[in-house]
Amino acid sequence: MPDDRWENALSRVLELTLLLGRDATENLTRMGLTEARAHLLWELRTLAPCTQRELATVLRVTPRAVTALVDGLAETGFVTREPCPTDRRATLVTLTEQGHATTQVMVDGFRNLARQLFTDMPADVFDGFDDGLIHVISRLRTLLARNQQEASTTQAGH
Repeated sequence: MPDDRWENALSRVLELTLLLGRDATENLTRMGLTEARAHLLWELRTLAPCTQRELATVLRVTPRAVTALVDGLAETGFVTREPCPTDRRATLVTLTEQGHATTQVMVDGFRNLARQLFTDMPADVFDGFDDGLIHVISRLRTLLARNQQEASTTQAGH
């Protein structure tokens, strides 16, 4: 029965999500980071220096939320704030040496986990797994976009 197989596969995807989340949370806690702060650092490693407004857009959060995240990261030595030379109303966020070192640990950990998970998987199995993930992620993005559009339409009608 296909539905049972599909539900079992989704159950495994959910278990994988939970296990990856648990691993990430434990590693981030050891580094003194929350998931939200780590996400900001992860994005900042390729964007820095950038404005808080840019960070809010990339992270899909409010400017107020970014301010709180940057406050916490600045207080703990991961980032600095500097005036933007081209816009006196904007503030640039930049990684400190500690921030660079921490993001490098994150990148190295990511690469190491990928090696540990996939190194002994036969190439054809890996390729099928990867293709399957690409398909599922694409479908989920489509469903989420449709749901968001329907919610926006419903809200506009009320």
